[in-house]
Amino acid sequence: MNKFQFMGRLTRDPESRVLPNSNTQVSTFSLAVNRRFADANGERKTDFFNLTAFGKLADFCSKYYRKGQQVLVEGRIQNRSWDDQNGQKRYATDFIVENAYFADSRRDQGMAEGVPSSSMDGEFITVDDTDDLPF
Repeated sequence: MNKFQFMGRLTRDPESRVLPNSNTQVSTFSLAVNRRFADANGERKTDFFNLTAFGKLADFCSKYYRKGQQVLVEGRIQNRSWDDQNGQKRYATDFIVENAYFADSRRDQGMAEGVPSSSMDGEFITVDDTDDLPF
């Protein structure tokens, strides 16, 4: 199984562009994720991950995600390689987002009500935290 799940804060607003050959929207953004355990000095380290979303999910991220928001993202890890201009083999590991959600409370989001959570299938779910849960 190839899957990652990160919850952290956006370090910058997503950058969006359209791929020229396929007309597909791409959004890239960076997430600061605190490690679960503290080190010997009692400090918690933070890892920074560069993430990429495509299509409708890229549009969602570019519209609704902003620097400082806490978000949850899920997806797959993808390796790629290429030869640089000097003929040396280069490698990169990409984190491809397949599902994206808000993790801040509604008060912390500072956004209009009804902003959806998103996944690649294009279905949006809005959860009203003022109602009782149905189970």
